[in-house]
Amino acid sequence: MKPVRVRPRADREIDALTDYIARDDLGAALRFMDATQKVFDLIGAQLGVGSLRYAYLPMLEGLRVCPVSGFEKHLVFYIERWSILM
Repeated sequence: MKPVRVRPRADREIDALTDYIARDDLGAALRFMDATQKVFDLIGAQLGVGSLRYAYLPMLEGLRVCPVSGFEKHLVFYIERWSILM
């Protein structure tokens, strides 16, 4: 399994969304957190999962997106990065 690094801004957005959902339904907020973690696990386990997106910026080449199951309006965008240690 490849490690998934959640960027600080994305982590803050996930926390904010969880807090927002929890205002109306704590159970839904917990399900959202669990579903988001499952997307991260899926990305780490299956290379190239999700839909490929076109991006105008070269630094976003290979951008992919996966919906959060049960919360399809919320999407996880990611780019696979490889590092080789010698």
